[in-house]
Amino acid sequence: MGQQLKTAEEVRVDFERRGINVTQWARDRGLTRQAVFAVLGGKTKGKRGDAHKAAVLLGIKDGVIDAENEQQ
Repeated sequence: MGQQLKTAEEVRVDFERRGINVTQWARDRGLTRQAVFAVLGGKTKGKRGDAHKAAVLLGIKDGVIDAENEQQ
């Protein structure tokens, strides 16, 4: 694990501090806003699919985003 993981609350505070809109952040990364909000709200742990990608990109979960699976 390279960097320290963040909590969902830390991510929300950082977004607010930077003036980042969660919906636009998700769109810019090819994610659904529902997946991002589910991860931030604790409704999913981000084990698979968009939720996994969201959790990793948000820095909440240590993981790998496989480029081969991105094409599907």
